[in-house]
Amino acid sequence: MHAGYEPGELVTRPLEFSGKELVINFATSAAGTVRVEIQDVAGNPVPGFALVDCPEIFGDQLERSVAWKSGEDVSMLVGKPVRLRFVLQDADLYSIRFR
Repeated sequence: MHAGYEPGELVTRPLEFSGKELVINFATSAAGTVRVEIQDVAGNPVPGFALVDCPEIFGDQLERSVAWKSGEDVSMLVGKPVRLRFVLQDADLYSIRFR
């Protein structure tokens, strides 16, 4: 996914995962950012994993663990259907995975 100076969003279809953390491969400009929200299947933010709980991520990394105010651990959501909402500004998102 690519977003220019105007912010862009991507919401995944419902998915189930295994693992303890969400890892992204991304690149931003000096002013660019990536943020991630985990939603339930109805599109409501999961408490503790809302967009406002995710500090802005910037830089250029092959494997960056996404963290929220509560930390990186997403294992309490394993086996539950969720959606991932990515909000990018002047950034590229190349891949996502759970590990």
